[in-house]
Amino acid sequence: MKIEQLYTGCLAQGAYYIESEGEVAIIDPLREVQQYIDKAEANNSKIKYILETHFHADFVSGHVDLAKETGATIVFGPGATTDYAIHSATDGEELKVGNITIKVLHTPGHTLESACYLLIDENGKDYALFSGDTLFLGDVGRPDLAIKSDLTKEDLAGMLFDSLRNKIMTLADDVIVYPAHGAGSACGKNLSKETVGVLGEQKRTNYALRADMTKAEFVEEVLDGIAPPPQYFAKNAMMNKMGYDTFETVLKTGNIPLKPEEFEALANHESALVLDVRTQADFIKSHIPNSIFIGLNGGFAPWVGALIKDIKQPIVLVVPEGKSKEAITRLSRVGYDNTLGYLEGGLEAWKEAGKDIETLESISAEEFAAKAKANKLNILDVRKDGEYLSSHLEGVQHLSLDFINEKMNEVDKDKTYYVHCAGGYRSVIAESILKARGYDKLIDVEGGFGAIKNTDLPVTDFVCPTTL
Repeated sequence: MKIEQLYTGCLAQGAYYIESEGEVAIIDPLREVQQYIDKAEANNSKIKYILETHFHADFVSGHVDLAKETGATIVFGPGATTDYAIHSATDGEELKVGNITIKVLHTPGHTLESACYLLIDENGKDYALFSGDTLFLGDVGRPDLAIKSDLTKEDLAGMLFDSLRNKIMTLADDVIVYPAHGAGSACGKNLSKETVGVLGEQKRTNYALRADMTKAEFVEEVLDGIAPPPQYFAKNAMMNKMGYDTFETVLKTGNIPLKPEEFEALANHESALVLDVRTQADFIKSHIPNSIFIGLNGGFAPWVGALIKDIKQPIVLVVPEGKSKEAITRLSRVGYDNTLGYLEGGLEAWKEAGKDIETLESISAEEFAAKAKANKLNILDVRKDGEYLSSHLEGVQHLSLDFINEKMNEVDKDKTYYVHCAGGYRSVIAESILKARGYDKLIDVEGGFGAIKNTDLPVTDFVCPTTL
């Protein structure tokens, strides 16, 4: 028996490769599926099942493409309906993969069709639980994504309570837990940075698994402090339910080098968004007017999903040399499939063609501190609500990047703003969005709050985010 976790940091997502006696099951695959095919072929094995823990909202799964390529059966939990062929499993159904058995545990709550997969080894021992978004390390899945007219988030939270108590907490303490996500995912509130654990530890330490917890307490605590889901979640869930263009098609139509004149024409006449995915330092030094920065070196895909409202938005890319395929791949993971090409030769080719460029003003934290002590500044903190509440500069204006499109009118175009996040990535995203909308008095604070804390500017006392 072989179990391999294939973890993708940008999405904080774990896919799983399970193999026994030449047969393979893949759990929650990414959009680009060739990696799983290659792995199985290298081991002279055949992919038999593609197991989906639920209709994912935070990424587009590769189940449809993988089934087409391999003939494997797509398995969902009870009640799942799709526009393509699947096996909708029954609760307690057992699937054979070589010498091992995978038992389907229907665990509604995160979504109605949510299922966990219990791996039973060749000796009949419960060995590992692939818990999807039902149980994370340190948290449980948010129960507000599958709300219907006759079903509230409180109803789903109650279902999740029952699923955890009746299906998961009854398992032995030594069962290994392989969740679908870790820290950084918006599918829960306080996920652990660890990506593998054991059930006994979760029973002891996970707030949602307290033995003396009532259902009413569970519902209240699980729903408390959940931020609204990113706008792309519902769109990704629908793609996972209905199907999508093949990844190879998306790559073929998107990975096209464009001369500066072609690039400019698409931006001007086809209303294509210019998305700059280089580093924030490169963007600060020079960028195409009205381009939006979301760098590949940060939480690229989730920020694209949160900030670019139209999932079908035509996009043209400014990329580091050799990174066009990676950018298109990562866009496709969250359903942004309408890339039209990338700027061949990058900013150097753009400059050589005599095209306009712009810069962002940036100062060090030390320079910022000196200015702030000499004069009253307008300071914009674009970190998340929890980060801001934990500790912030006194007298700062807070506008979380997550909601910048909705709350942009809270920023005064006539004022100069010094903008910071935690480390410098998100502030440049925010500044690029504001700048493209006509806000031209923006100064980036290099290093963000992490650097500001090392100056002598007064900040509020730190409060642990888990207590908020």
